[in-house]
Amino acid sequence: MSRLRAVALTLGCTAAALTMTMTTAHAAPGDTTNMCGSTLTPSGFVDVQWWNSAACGSGFNPNSKQVKQLTGLPVGTVVNACASTWPPAGWTIVSSFYSSGCNYSAVPSFNNNSWQLKRVS
Repeated sequence: MSRLRAVALTLGCTAAALTMTMTTAHAAPGDTTNMCGSTLTPSGFVDVQWWNSAACGSGFNPNSKQVKQLTGLPVGTVVNACASTWPPAGWTIVSSFYSSGCNYSAVPSFNNNSWQLKRVS
């Protein structure tokens, strides 16, 4: 019985991982998607919001995030992003500020936790 559960859990996790990979792999410029905070932000994406969700586990830390696809956006585009991930290549930090939607810690502060990013190349 426990082997059957282990196999089912493994298959379920694999299917979920493949679904998440396929969702972000085909995202158009500017598209957003939600994922658990324990999942690495894909290349070309930035975190734009954090919150706590029972679907991603329990605890006091924010454990869910929304990520935005920046690859393919035109030069000169400006976006706001959480400072929990570095900007992709071709993007520069214009300014930093505090955003309540970017609290990715159980003990948030009012220090700057967000960036305004601009596509430069």
